[in-house]
Amino acid sequence: MTLSLEAQRRRLEEARARLHEEITSELQQSGDRRAADAADRVRDAGEASVVDLLADLEYSAIERHLAELRAVEHALERIGQGSYGLCSDCGQSIAEGRLEAHPAAERCIDCQSLRERTTESGGHPSL
Repeated sequence: MTLSLEAQRRRLEEARARLHEEITSELQQSGDRRAADAADRVRDAGEASVVDLLADLEYSAIERHLAELRAVEHALERIGQGSYGLCSDCGQSIAEGRLEAHPAAERCIDCQSLRERTTESGGHPSL
């Protein structure tokens, strides 16, 4: 692998720090808005449903960030174990361009595509 493993480690560590900050900030903002929104709910039931929808969207963003953080931490573990850059499904090398674009990638493009196709169809390959 010609990509510097140390450079990838630094990128992943920077991503981990950024994600920690974003998650913390989003949780704090969400908590502040929830308290204010709870006080406003007495006014209008229609507004309450909008507030609930916005809260769900906020939590979805936090969940996406948590999933990304888990992927970054798993990639750092693979660096430590010496398996970084190898597909977790087929064991082949992950293309450098893929790792450059997505340092936390754990599958080659073929295995990732297959996984997405089978997962989207409820675990059954689609025709």
